Amino acid sequence: MSVKVCKFGGTSMADGNVIKNVKNIIDSQAERRFVVVSAPGKRYSDDIKVTDLLYSCYEQLNVNGTCADAFKPIRARFTDIAKQLGLKLDIKAVLDETERRIEEENSEDFTASRGEYLSARIVAEELGAKFIDAHDVIFFNEDGTLNGEKSYKAIASAVAGAERAVLPGFYGCGADGKVKTFSRGGSDITGAVVARAVNASVYENWTDVSGFLACDPRIVDSPKNIKTLSYKELRELSYMGANVLHSESIFPVRKANIPIQIKNTFRPDDCGTTIVPTSRYVPSGDLVTGIAGKKNFTVIFIEKSLMNAEIGFVRKVLSVIEEEGIPVEHIPSGIDTMSLVIASDALREYKLERILEGIKNAIEPDIIRVIENIALIATVGHGMSSTVGTSARLFNAIASANINIKMIDQGSSELNIVVGVKNEDYENCIKAIYREFFGR
Repeated sequence: MSVKVCKFGGTSMADGNVIKNVKNIIDSQAERRFVVVSAPGKRYSDDIKVTDLLYSCYEQLNVNGTCADAFKPIRARFTDIAKQLGLKLDIKAVLDETERRIEEENSEDFTASRGEYLSARIVAEELGAKFIDAHDVIFFNEDGTLNGEKSYKAIASAVAGAERAVLPGFYGCGADGKVKTFSRGGSDITGAVVARAVNASVYENWTDVSGFLACDPRIVDSPKNIKTLSYKELRELSYMGANVLHSESIFPVRKANIPIQIKNTFRPDDCGTTIVPTSRYVPSGDLVTGIAGKKNFTVIFIEKSLMNAEIGFVRKVLSVIEEEGIPVEHIPSGIDTMSLVIASDALREYKLERILEGIKNAIEPDIIRVIENIALIATVGHGMSSTVGTSARLFNAIASANINIKMIDQGSSELNIVVGVKNEDYENCIKAIYREFFGR
């Protein structure tokens, strides 16, 4: 029998009534055997996510030496969930032990992980399933990267013989043996790791939306739903701000060719979006699959005559950036010019000044200029690579909206075209591109 791994996000864990829906979804298909859960998210717009409450808990612990007051809303939240579900689990004892461990460990990662831990304990009880602590089966290397092979073996061993199992997302075991978390949204990665470990037929990622949309619905009203994506398209769109799925979650499943399905917990019959290996991707017929972007980038523009003839020029520039520990998003270049596109948040605390001085000392540029408040917008789609005139349509659409392009970057795959515009033009630029390729 095929096996499905299901990951349920924070909105799917928000309260006991939603968790009952989750149980119904799992019970509806016998293949849904292994479940990964997030910490409870918001129940309403002004609500606070449990993970954010836990970060506050850690802050109070370090100020006052105790987290008793900050833990009260967390205790109340999980007590209510257990009561709504009518669980036999002694939730008071579990919460008492959790509060004690938080104060004992005095670790930000450990504290932040307890939302997922408690969710998994509750869901396992509700399903009558085996609880598996992620600390026992998800492992990190000394450099903080996932130790995939060790994790896959541990998970496969832990679930052996279990009809159903529930694991908390978001954390695992660091090289020092202590709890270590992924970045926010990392439960998506946990789900993908479990899917790879059990050789799942499908990795289902359940959230509060019915899949990917062609662009942000806050910018374009009712954008088109994307029924099928390739791994490559997903990577591009997620990286550029389409936040339905963590951009790193594809890596564990990609090698095993496991498709990902994005499903809506609140509308389980919707078809959602299926993400498939690029080799199995069948184009939908649309030239463009999706449009995504992010604001607040800084561009460092460098010009030097005969730059292309100077051996080691790029290496010298990038070594300056590396010394500051800053990632570079894009590097558009010409014969005598190159630009470094960097997230503005990464350049705080005088790092920009140090970088500019370092570049001047390293390569003695003719011109070095900084352009701030830049938004990047990616237009993504496999259909673009085989269609003449795609770039022309894109640039004409932007020009017709009276928007000036500050930067252009396109890879040789022609899977995406990235343009840089002023932050203030971001929304109108996306609208213009969407109208051009989707007709409204």
